[in-house]
Amino acid sequence: MSLTPDQPSKSGAMTPGGIATELSKLDLPAPSGLRLSLPDKQNSKLKLNSTSPSSERGEGEGGPISAISSAISSVFSPISTQTDDTGDISGPEPEALTAARRKARSESVSEQLSTTLAEMKLPQPERIFGPNEPENNSPDMGNTKQGVNDDDWAKIKLDDDTPEAVKEPKRMTHSRHTSRADAALPNKQPTIKETHEPSGSSTPNVAKEQKVTPFDVEGEVDAEGKDLGIDYDKLTKRFGASLISQDVLDRFERLTGQKPHPLLRRGTFYSHRDFNLILDRYEKGQPFYLYTGRGPSSDSMHMGHLIPFMFTAYLQRVFNVPLVIQLTDDEKYLLERDVKKQAEIMKKIKGKKPIDLLRHYKKMGQDNVKDIIACGFIPEKTFIFSDLAHVGGAFYENVVLMAKTITQSQSRNVFGFTDSDNVGMFHFAAVQATPSFSNSFPQIFGTRDDVPALIPCAIDQDPYFLLTRDAADRLGYKKPALLHSKFLPALQGAGTKMSASKENTAIFMTDDSKKIAKKIKSHAFSGGGATQEEHQKNGGDPDVDIAYQYLSFFEEDDSRMVKLAQEYRAGTLSTSEMKAACIDKIQEVVAEFQKNRAAVTDENLAYFQDSTRKIDPRPRAKESAEAAVPASAA
Repeated sequence: MSLTPDQPSKSGAMTPGGIATELSKLDLPAPSGLRLSLPDKQNSKLKLNSTSPSSERGEGEGGPISAISSAISSVFSPISTQTDDTGDISGPEPEALTAARRKARSESVSEQLSTTLAEMKLPQPERIFGPNEPENNSPDMGNTKQGVNDDDWAKIKLDDDTPEAVKEPKRMTHSRHTSRADAALPNKQPTIKETHEPSGSSTPNVAKEQKVTPFDVEGEVDAEGKDLGIDYDKLTKRFGASLISQDVLDRFERLTGQKPHPLLRRGTFYSHRDFNLILDRYEKGQPFYLYTGRGPSSDSMHMGHLIPFMFTAYLQRVFNVPLVIQLTDDEKYLLERDVKKQAEIMKKIKGKKPIDLLRHYKKMGQDNVKDIIACGFIPEKTFIFSDLAHVGGAFYENVVLMAKTITQSQSRNVFGFTDSDNVGMFHFAAVQATPSFSNSFPQIFGTRDDVPALIPCAIDQDPYFLLTRDAADRLGYKKPALLHSKFLPALQGAGTKMSASKENTAIFMTDDSKKIAKKIKSHAFSGGGATQEEHQKNGGDPDVDIAYQYLSFFEEDDSRMVKLAQEYRAGTLSTSEMKAACIDKIQEVVAEFQKNRAAVTDENLAYFQDSTRKIDPRPRAKESAEAAVPASAA
């Protein structure tokens, strides 16, 4: 009697059919990951029986080609590559699982191939060395070769120095299928479309409006490209300031008993905000104070730095009022946009960290304090402070109050800041504004916040104090008054700027008499004729002559200045004679300054910067000023 496939044998052992029947009754998950492959007998025979040329060259089992072949044959099989069979004995899988499995196998193949190729010692491509670059930069290479020379290197033409993979990095995967994330990304368009200018075409001149901010000063340019300089009348109207009239000058002289300084009566300081209110307070004996500052940019000041300080010292002596001088050493660090310049300074001072550069500006500020003291300020009524050393206490309270009144939008519009500018640049406006408020200096005014400041400054600094005056109303403080000066030209003439980094643009306060004479003779722009004959015939223009302008800053005698101008226009006074008159006066001023600076001691430095020293805020009484008026003036 024969057994059916499902019946057990006499010994009790189940037949294969019975086992299959019992297994079919169980609810088991379908097995996965079974790669059932059949041996490729034909390929095996070919591999055993054939001899390739590579074996004769020693590239048999251990060679690169056989390694690649074995990697491919071990991965690709009739089941895994040519069919959809997954090895599942319970039937076909759903289509989604089959697709996923195909992708996994594809990635596995690529990974194995990549691993195999990485392990091979394939010959490296020949390296191209740069101009005069020795090949022995690499430790694995000898030093017998030398890089291509400059001429050959110049012949190499590359479409772009930056590889495409660096400019537009793409996702690198082993899968030959694009991932869903990559497929969902839109096609990238270039951020800036390339524009090609026609060859041989010249850029037409474009007229430009003047631009004046605390950081950038550019004169107006007409349609022909001619630099028109700064239009001060237009600038005054734009800022909403008032021109200093003769009536204001007459009132100043009447109240103070002093003739206005040459910088004031000859128009270097030409506009103001509320200067008449300061004169009102002086007339009534009410307190006010002076505020000016210095951003340290060099170890020694030049003439452009000196003149505003000399004018401020004159005002202090006339009014007999307190003076605060702010050293903005923090500003010089924050607002220096020239990365190359900062790198040069770091190299010069052998700095290694940013704090070394910051401390350099602080030290430079201390050197400038000696220059400032030499200008002749009243010691008992002058307080000089460094932002990096002094900011705190009552001063910082006002910094915080001021900072909250300034919006980012205001900073952008007033100063021209952009997203690339650091946050310190935005915040510094609050720091520079704070000395305008009297309660920032309790050693002088205690807690009084109703004492206004008078600020002599260049017109480009006015935007800071426009914000300050607006904030003063909101904070309940007194608005500061201002006296604005024109820009002092460099030796090269109108439209140029004195620079601490360019030796021949300015007279430095460390220059000796010979250097002063040489700079003025060689570099001072002349308003005279091109030749002596032409000058005698047509005369010169003292209004653009640098020697005449510099002389007007210091010469007290108005009649002499009038005479020099008349003779120069008539051609009877030569350019060399005008320069000689300027040289004599500048040498005299610089020599007096150098004498005063040499007398400044460390004790003087400490005294002027002592924040605990009490200062009398009361101005000179009106009666004493009237008593100082000469009888002829009365």
